[in-house]
Amino acid sequence: MTAPGRPPGPSVARAARYAGLAGAVLLTVAGYLGGALPDAPLGATPASIWRAPAGPATLICWLAGTALLVGAWWSLRGGAPSTRWAYVTAGLWALPLLVAPPMGSRDVYSYACQGWTYAHGVDPYAVGVAAAGCPWLDTVAPIWRDTPAPYGPVFVLLAALAVGLGGGLTGTIVALRVIAVAGLLLAALCLPGLARAAGVPARRAVWLALAGPLVGVHLVAGAHNDAVMLGLLLCGLLVAIRRPGWPPALLLAGALLGLAVTVKASAVVVVPFAALAAVRGRHTVRALLRDGGWLAGGLFAALLVTSAVSGLGFGWVGGLTHSGDSEQWTSPPTAVGFVVDYAGALVGRDPQAVPVVRAVALLLLVGVLLVLWWRAWQTLRALNEVAAFEVGCPRVARSRVALRGAALALVATVVLSPVFHPWYATWPLALLVLTAARTTWFVLPTAAAAFLALPDGTNLARVTKAPGALAMTALLLTVLVRTARRTVRHR
Repeated sequence: MTAPGRPPGPSVARAARYAGLAGAVLLTVAGYLGGALPDAPLGATPASIWRAPAGPATLICWLAGTALLVGAWWSLRGGAPSTRWAYVTAGLWALPLLVAPPMGSRDVYSYACQGWTYAHGVDPYAVGVAAAGCPWLDTVAPIWRDTPAPYGPVFVLLAALAVGLGGGLTGTIVALRVIAVAGLLLAALCLPGLARAAGVPARRAVWLALAGPLVGVHLVAGAHNDAVMLGLLLCGLLVAIRRPGWPPALLLAGALLGLAVTVKASAVVVVPFAALAAVRGRHTVRALLRDGGWLAGGLFAALLVTSAVSGLGFGWVGGLTHSGDSEQWTSPPTAVGFVVDYAGALVGRDPQAVPVVRAVALLLLVGVLLVLWWRAWQTLRALNEVAAFEVGCPRVARSRVALRGAALALVATVVLSPVFHPWYATWPLALLVLTAARTTWFVLPTAAAAFLALPDGTNLARVTKAPGALAMTALLLTVLVRTARRTVRHR
């Protein structure tokens, strides 16, 4: 086991590299045997997959491949031997998955149909892909056939571009995967600069952010648009941090963040912390309004221009309300709602607590985000009076505070949102690798999330509803009790 922060020995690094490569190859084999192929049966369960002709081989390859990939990534969580080594190994692991069929979910078929809908003159925010007449409807998961697109206009434009370039379904999927990989490459270019700005080893940041099992399976093979969002998000943060107080750079940073928001709205929680990073010199209210104003100007310009160019306006905001149609215990608020409903059923009641608990969690999220921003602001204000903070460099300290706040904001968003899918863990991961001194607390849940989705897109949370909800609620209560005890102890 590699000590955190200490480069691993050559033999450990070599073993990790080739174990992970073997895992990626096994996952690719599992994808061809029983991945999210266009003609794969929908609504499968682990039992029905096992009974299929290639079922045992599919599940064995998936389990062994995931275990190898997770184990190799975990073994070097203290950092790869070098940044270059991390890039090469992450790329090596991605190669088999780059040629694998879609796996881990069927969302890429929803993207294709939403792009087809827009390309054929229909508003994807007004109707679902079934009503639009998408010719690939049978490949889309039933739950998403009648819901409007929940993504911003930039991604709808990219999906339509993929349809235009790809022609048929296979070509469209290939184009969508190329777009996702482009997002990952943009993130890869930005990570070393952000690591230097935060004063952390780039070899660790690059390894944890790019070599993780969720990246290969869900962002590369699954072609999720989260890759594009993360690339734009990291790029916008890097520009703001490198050129604070310079209006042209801040306009560009705001525009990049705005584009990230118009891919997936979740990126918006990072914007207030990017405004803190944009301040040059002392953090005063006047400086925040001045420099943060330029950033906000770029962001709103991106929102307005993309909404106008696409001709879709802000109809995409309404589509966000359907993202919670899926109910799974992997979302802590949903799990608590399930447990309340189970308790009510024992006494002959039907509380229907899930929507109530979800609403409370969203209100709590707003409060948590405000507290996180206020604490970051107060810390930065305190830095006005000292020459160094934590790492001995005022500029690094300021960047670190802003990035840590953004990372925790994404953690809160993932934890308190109505829905959690495994690839959502890549959002906070991309920023936690730049700010967290200890890695186990976020690397371990990320590794566990890699085992949730089967190659064909079957989510194990769907078939473990009751025990999963009870376990998640117990875990949440444990964390809350331990946090409360720690808070009292330190007072």
